[in-house]
Amino acid sequence: MIAVPDMDLALWSSLPVPGMVLDENDLIAEVNPAAEGFMNTSVKHLVGQPVWDKLAIDAPIEESFARARAHGTPLFVNDADVGTGDRPPVQCNLSFAPIGGQPGRMILLIHPRELAGRMTQSHTVKSAAKSAIGMAEMLAHEIKNPLAGITGAAQLLSMNLSQEDLELTDLIVAESRRIVKLLEQVEQFGNLSRPDMRAVNLHDVLDRARRSALLGFGAEMKIVEDYDPSLPLALGDTDQLVQVVLNLLKNASEAAGPGGGTIRLHTFYDHSFRTRRADGSVVSLPLQVEVIDDGPGLPEAIKSDIFEPFVSGRENGTGLGLALVSKIVSDHDGWIAVNSVPGRTVFRISLPRAPREPQGE
Repeated sequence: MIAVPDMDLALWSSLPVPGMVLDENDLIAEVNPAAEGFMNTSVKHLVGQPVWDKLAIDAPIEESFARARAHGTPLFVNDADVGTGDRPPVQCNLSFAPIGGQPGRMILLIHPRELAGRMTQSHTVKSAAKSAIGMAEMLAHEIKNPLAGITGAAQLLSMNLSQEDLELTDLIVAESRRIVKLLEQVEQFGNLSRPDMRAVNLHDVLDRARRSALLGFGAEMKIVEDYDPSLPLALGDTDQLVQVVLNLLKNASEAAGPGGGTIRLHTFYDHSFRTRRADGSVVSLPLQVEVIDDGPGLPEAIKSDIFEPFVSGRENGTGLGLALVSKIVSDHDGWIAVNSVPGRTVFRISLPRAPREPQGE
């Protein structure tokens, strides 16, 4: 039974904000298309479910909501963090209102204050990436050549210096080389070509990255495979996707510190996962890859900016690894999100499915 009067169905469906109808037991009775997009779940997976199981609202609203329902009055909640289970919370304003002639039933409208930024996160990062690309070109020409001269001069000076002064020239050489290495990473970030999109087996991608990690930076880590064997082919660039997974594995390995930890590579299919491009079109991203580690988690101060260039949670970190990951995923028309608490950090990549091969006659 549709909870919204028939004459209002067109208006209900065209609402630009997520809307839900809650029955007298706080079960979801109806959702509009905007709510499906906000929840990243289809209507059939939402209807009949307890709303508080599907929405995590960081505000003490239970008593106020119960009073509003009992008295048939509206309730407004501002600046509440609303999470949907698989994405970071979004700051929203909430509106609850009774439905005339349907005792106990309430309409919930969610007004995300940050939805545009969240839903176009990859595009926002891409804009930041373009700025970093311009910076890379400038830095490469204006800084690398003088640094080479400084390094050379310091090495010449060191030939006739005492041991005490040698420490100073060694410091100049070491720091100059560190800056050059940073610039080279920035250049790599800027020179990344467009992906060569083909049908890709994501499990082959994960296996290549896993074997490479275990032979190098992840030698002390335990990497567990948790794959959906029926996962269809993705549409992507194999080499670039290997780079994405390698960067995420390296990030998890460095977070674990000495002694290592456990990383789980998890794949699954979510037919209802969709996101909205900047042009307003909706793209289906059913193929899910998760890189899950048991490290200390991301620092609170950088959680919301972790995919921005030059943002790092490690001392002397360049902050380009995750920015590169986000740029590649964005170039694949994909989505990347992170959910992190102490002891469990999950980077989730959502990618499009490769077109099905036409059946021969």
